[in-house]
Amino acid sequence: MEHHPIDIAAYVADIGRRARAASRAMARAPSAAKDRALQATAAAIRREARALQTANARDLDAARAAGHDAAFVDRLALTDKVIESMAAGLEQIVMLPDLIGEISDLRFRPTGIQVGRMRVPLGVIGIIYESRPNVTIDAAGLCIKSGNATILRGGSEAIHSNQALAALVREGLQAAGLPQDAVQVIETTDRAAVGELISHPEYVDVIVPRGGKSLIERISRDAKVPTIKHLDGICHVYIDDSADTAKAIRIADNAKTQRYSPCNTMETLLVAQAIAPQVLVPLARIYVDKGVELRGDEATRTLLTDAGLPCAPATEDDWRTEYLAPILSIRIVAGLDAAIDHIAAYGSQHTDAIVTENHSHAMRFLREVDSASVMVNASTRFADGFEYGLGAEIGISTDKLHARGPVGLEGLTSLKYVVLGSGQIRS
Repeated sequence: MEHHPIDIAAYVADIGRRARAASRAMARAPSAAKDRALQATAAAIRREARALQTANARDLDAARAAGHDAAFVDRLALTDKVIESMAAGLEQIVMLPDLIGEISDLRFRPTGIQVGRMRVPLGVIGIIYESRPNVTIDAAGLCIKSGNATILRGGSEAIHSNQALAALVREGLQAAGLPQDAVQVIETTDRAAVGELISHPEYVDVIVPRGGKSLIERISRDAKVPTIKHLDGICHVYIDDSADTAKAIRIADNAKTQRYSPCNTMETLLVAQAIAPQVLVPLARIYVDKGVELRGDEATRTLLTDAGLPCAPATEDDWRTEYLAPILSIRIVAGLDAAIDHIAAYGSQHTDAIVTENHSHAMRFLREVDSASVMVNASTRFADGFEYGLGAEIGISTDKLHARGPVGLEGLTSLKYVVLGSGQIRS
């Protein structure tokens, strides 16, 4: 931990006050100004690519010296590809419609007044994240477009990269005539700053934690500010007894092996007993060939070992584990009811899918599985803001209030009632 000759509480309070003031200017900013800020930032990122990589090299050297593994260093690196994707991502956000000020559901009441709802920013959004410095740009871009101010607290391992990126965002804001305080990065690595940030609802309207489970658990436990979060991505694919076998194999393979680390990767496969012999053996062969470790209940182990395929016994903890690795737990269930019961008992309300050709089974699964994303005949890997047409996302929420699922521009806004009258008074 660094030792700073500053009062952390006073430092964070000053950032909060400036963010609150900037949020009012951002709420009234015209679309053209917000888009100019994003375009200017994108241009600055491309122009300063070498300088960004010089700052990033300091973080990479420190990460290697601290003994972090290659995967960690890879997430931290600002490669040419990552830098271009950040700039292109801002340009994609420019193309999204501006929702702020939009009035919907305007209806006349018997009194003659018109009542509707207007889309407005949340205000000040605090975003706490780890490792990936590109989150600095993704988060800043979405907050600018949605008319919010944001306070960003990245991980200490990316401090130099984040400061360099934030300077370019401030340049973009200034070029568009918008307040530079609309995007601020907390520049101390002292963890006490996080505790201060999540404790001041007078400055911050919502906190978005992005990172490991321990970080999100801490924020959820200690925050006095509302949070938009998810803890685990224990995602299921259920292969129904009415599934098309080829379709089921393709979906279940993709849901697990397309990438192992994202939160929308399948961690538990449920297979209806009636179809298990036809679908599970060829699917398990694919997993084994790709180096996936299989852990199954007794029925699964019997079926797979009889076919000469390895399968370790699954423990109770396996059904509750987000592996984020080439490990898969498998359970053979009696049918749809048992699958829904399993998901209710062990799922994390993130993303769950059914593979079936039975319409009534599909509709029951959609209605009864209480998750942020529920899918029919599609891979869980589609649970993503870009894939949903949101343009970009700030994270995924498994909460039920305000935002649920991938959180894009709309999730960073709220609605207020507006009333239009012509002199009416209540009798």
